[in-house]
Amino acid sequence: MAHTWRYHALVPELPDVTVYVERLAERLIVRGPEGARPATLDGIRLANPFLLRSVSPRVDEVLGRAALGTRRLGKRVVIVLEGELFVVIHLMIAGRLLWEARGAKPTAIPRRVGAAAFDFSSGTLLLTEASTKKRASLHLVRGEAALAAMDPGGLEPLAIDLAAFEGALRRERHTLKRTLTDPRIFSGIGNAYSDEILHRARLSPIAMSTSLDAESAARLLLATRAVLTEWTERLRAEADASPPGDGWPRKVTAFREGMAVHGRYGAPCPSCGEKVQRIAYAEHETNYCAACQTGGRLLADRSLSRLLRDDWPRTLDELEALKRR
Repeated sequence: MAHTWRYHALVPELPDVTVYVERLAERLIVRGPEGARPATLDGIRLANPFLLRSVSPRVDEVLGRAALGTRRLGKRVVIVLEGELFVVIHLMIAGRLLWEARGAKPTAIPRRVGAAAFDFSSGTLLLTEASTKKRASLHLVRGEAALAAMDPGGLEPLAIDLAAFEGALRRERHTLKRTLTDPRIFSGIGNAYSDEILHRARLSPIAMSTSLDAESAARLLLATRAVLTEWTERLRAEADASPPGDGWPRKVTAFREGMAVHGRYGAPCPSCGEKVQRIAYAEHETNYCAACQTGGRLLADRSLSRLLRDDWPRTLDELEALKRR
């Protein structure tokens, strides 16, 4: 079976958002003969008025404010303005950010739908959303307390120890896939990197979080740290190497060369050579290696297993036999 690239939803996750936040912070500084100073937010142009989901503070209240830095809030990009004001951007599935020369129009980007432009004294940040379903959002927020209220509360996976990690795992009984991607439990992990983490840890995506033994939990934490750290470094290097050479991340995508299982249904697992399997549901899918993660057992696909019923193969051997028939 040939390697099948199949579109499905990708919300930019911790590595992607981290690189966006880092590179944006570098550009919100104006450097001149008198030294460096913060850029000011001089204008917000909304091509899609429904993007703005807040009413206070008003847009005119944030204009003219100096940009003091950036933060990551889960999967959101936060621009910190003087006076404890914040611009909070949630890219959702199809939203992407581009940094262009000052005054660039949101609708000037090929094959993209311009949603908004943020004009700083140092350049223009464009928000694009290449989808008919407009899910990206913009909030203008006043005060640290209001910003904190937008945080779902998940723990930062790169900043916790094993005890905190195990506590979060066992707080509710869910599958490992759901637990890793629940923003109330862990911050910034989504569909793509959870697949990679579980493959690295050699754990089934449907194993129950409350049933994980201590050794498996420790292995999962190590895999989480390794995958998120490695991909953040890769994306930094990719941004540095991508044309036009300005260091901006321009290839935020659902599929990345070098991923072990995510988006690689039908391709050989890089660890054992068996074909990567999937569970498809709605706009998402879970990719896994049966040989590495489930002891050779195929996980029931909600649609196909209902269709095939008793003919649904339970193991890789049964799957190969079914194909031969």
